[in-house]
Amino acid sequence: MLDYSAEFHPFSRSTQKLGGVLIDAGVVTEQRLTAALKAQSLTGDRLGEVLVASGYASAEAVTAALAQQRGLPTENLDEVVPEAEALDVLPAEVALKHRVLPLSADDTKLRVVMADPFDEEALNVVKMFAGRALERAYAPAPSVIDALGKYYGSNASRMIADLNGTAEDAASADENAGLDDASPADLATHLQELAREPSVVNLVNLLIHEAVDSRASDIHIEPFEKSLKVKYRIDGMLHEMSPPPKHLQPAITSRLKIMGGMNIAERFVPQDGHIDLATARGPVDLRVATVPTVYGESVVLRILDRATALIGLDNLGMPGPQLADFKKELESPHGIVLVTGPTGSGKSTTLYAALTHLLKPELKILTIEDPVEYRLDGVNQIPVNPKRGLTFADGLRAILRQDPDVIMVGEIRDGETADIAIRSALTGHLVFSTLHTNDAVGAVARLLDMGIEPFLIASSLRGVMAQRLVRRVCQHCKQPAQPSESIVRRLGHRLDEHATFYEGVGCRECRNTGFAGRMGIFEVITVDDDLREAIARRSSTTELIQVLGERHIPMWEDGYQKAAAGQTTLSEVLRVTQDV
Repeated sequence: MLDYSAEFHPFSRSTQKLGGVLIDAGVVTEQRLTAALKAQSLTGDRLGEVLVASGYASAEAVTAALAQQRGLPTENLDEVVPEAEALDVLPAEVALKHRVLPLSADDTKLRVVMADPFDEEALNVVKMFAGRALERAYAPAPSVIDALGKYYGSNASRMIADLNGTAEDAASADENAGLDDASPADLATHLQELAREPSVVNLVNLLIHEAVDSRASDIHIEPFEKSLKVKYRIDGMLHEMSPPPKHLQPAITSRLKIMGGMNIAERFVPQDGHIDLATARGPVDLRVATVPTVYGESVVLRILDRATALIGLDNLGMPGPQLADFKKELESPHGIVLVTGPTGSGKSTTLYAALTHLLKPELKILTIEDPVEYRLDGVNQIPVNPKRGLTFADGLRAILRQDPDVIMVGEIRDGETADIAIRSALTGHLVFSTLHTNDAVGAVARLLDMGIEPFLIASSLRGVMAQRLVRRVCQHCKQPAQPSESIVRRLGHRLDEHATFYEGVGCRECRNTGFAGRMGIFEVITVDDDLREAIARRSSTTELIQVLGERHIPMWEDGYQKAAAGQTTLSEVLRVTQDV
């Protein structure tokens, strides 16, 4: 918080000078500065306070101007490496609380960079710990916060460092090695005690919350002979984090199993669980899955963020013509619409967007899913439960007795489910489902392989969408980049000389990957009379593409256009479409 005390902000003596700095920096206009000065004369507040309160300038912009006015240097923290001795002067908690990064130290002074070099409370606290004079510099708050995380570590990594490697830990690890001989009751009691240790509870909570803050889709906890690895999947790629000490492996696993409502004493069969968690970004669901390995249980938590997953069709990123075709398919009174792609390609998000688009009080909508990933108000959702005899096929038969208008089947995995889904589409129901195929046309061949008769496919199929997820170029560090001819040739496309392609060079915003976030690339096929006739003849995939002719816009074409618009890269498009 900015402190506008006279000692650090002598606005009463130099308002014009501060105003000139703000005008030169383009922060305020002369008209707004004049209005602020008039308001200041009425309220008696300092100029900086008036500018921030009126919305004419941000607190950060005023601080930057004050730093310039007072002659304080501005540091580029991308080009500065703090000395280890300086970092030791301030505890991590103090540095993070007051956003102060020590840069260098000697016997007489400590040089620091601050997000607010005029914060009296921060200056007094830092002076107390330093025991010497301070030399201040300024850097924007996001830059300081990022550097603090880099040099002091995240909360979880600092906690892991505190918990790592003592002689007592080794003894604890040896004790845990004998757990196989314990009785189930003793084992459960011991694991519950481990899992309820405050340090373990806090560490697990930190790992989950930091994964959510990092936009991770999954958390992987992998046991090995001498280590326990933690990885976050961000934008489809795994990033290894600070490893927890090996001796905490039973406690961490047990804590997650308790949170997920799983059996902590059973360590030799796979288990599934579910966690509801409130985070700073809102409520999230976590699907927990464990499998036994030679070095203990491997745990994967899939993070289902309700706020980001339930988006509308118009926000999926589909090109206009494909979006119009897909919406037309959704307007069919009956038939089956398929979404295809590999695991992790965003199929479920598209299906939920389609259901949201159709959601009306006059429609009865039922789904059968394994598991139910997101709850939709107004939709009856049924979770598959094979242990109790509820499979996709059995659930789909039961759904038909519920008089539905729209049915969503989470995935067609076998011929029985496919046959029931298609016959449902032929008897007056609109059916959505997913298939694991590489492209849209391949869905026909997949259904034929499942034993579905060609005339049934031709009569029921309304449309197929294929999709992939590509990483977005980071908007903070992107720069023009000419793609190589080999990549263009491999995509089967001629390079547009007028297009400007971009790539990210890496920065703090994207974790130095050059990418931040993901988007979809799509291929949509609408089944018309010509295509229906070709399907009924059991035509090959190549023949079906020939029937489509120019109407067939392949997925990589959508990817190329988005790369040419600077949204992704051609190498990224090639990475996800090379199997098409």
